[in-house]
Amino acid sequence: MATIKIKQVRSAIKRPADQKATIKALGFRKLNQVVEKEATPQVLGMVKKVQHLVEVVE
Repeated sequence: MATIKIKQVRSAIKRPADQKATIKALGFRKLNQVVEKEATPQVLGMVKKVQHLVEVVE
């Protein structure tokens, strides 16, 4: 299966608890960190939920 690289570009401070949990579940710990995940429907849904905080890096 294909993988995608996701970069956190905005902070999760002052965001709702569910968005903070999604950022943590994606594996982010620091701002500007890049994580590589399998492009499953579950991961793509999490990315869509916090799309204003992350960007997909090609």
